[in-house]
Amino acid sequence: MYRILFEHPAFLVIDKQPGIGMHDEKGEDGGETEPGLVNRVKADTGLTLYPVHRLDKMTSGLVLLARTTEANRELSMAFAAREVSKQYLALSDRKPKKKQGWVKGDMQKGRGGSWMLARTLDNPAISWFDSVSVREGLRLYRIKPQTGKTHQIRVALKSIGAPILGDERYGGTSADRGYLHAWRLSFTLAGEPFDFVCPPTQGAEFVTPELTAAIAALAP
Repeated sequence: MYRILFEHPAFLVIDKQPGIGMHDEKGEDGGETEPGLVNRVKADTGLTLYPVHRLDKMTSGLVLLARTTEANRELSMAFAAREVSKQYLALSDRKPKKKQGWVKGDMQKGRGGSWMLARTLDNPAISWFDSVSVREGLRLYRIKPQTGKTHQIRVALKSIGAPILGDERYGGTSADRGYLHAWRLSFTLAGEPFDFVCPPTQGAEFVTPELTAAIAALAP
């Protein structure tokens, strides 16, 4: 369900697989509670860990877990101050309204836990993206969110007419997974810079030769 990519005295970097939530979830029909990523890693390592940020259940990729209260505070402040650089990869089988640019707007609650992008900019979700064709009918998106709103990237791509492949909540075509992956994470802690890159390994479309080549060709 996860891999430990990097161990530091102040934090762990985890590669989360799709389909696991960050926190414990009640089982269906009152069944046993399903442990989330944070408690799984705690149980396996015996460490005290603090989630600095979160990924949606369908999203795979880089997760940062602090090991000390001091690191948790500093990293959480860096995320809040937008000093952490995040890059995500997504796939869509729809033709977008535009192939790159900014997506900005306030996030409004919709039905059943979904969100919508409004035209107002009072406290907007802000994302920059570019994209490249992988093959006919499939496009790779690189998204650099500047804010950290719930479902921000999923709603942003839906708003340009390109819902994420497998993200049926937002109108995406059914697939073996939701094709959203936290690919790159860069930050500074105690004056030391860190830069982690983690290509996706789960999902039939994410591991094709064409997609692997497209990801490798992305500029830093």
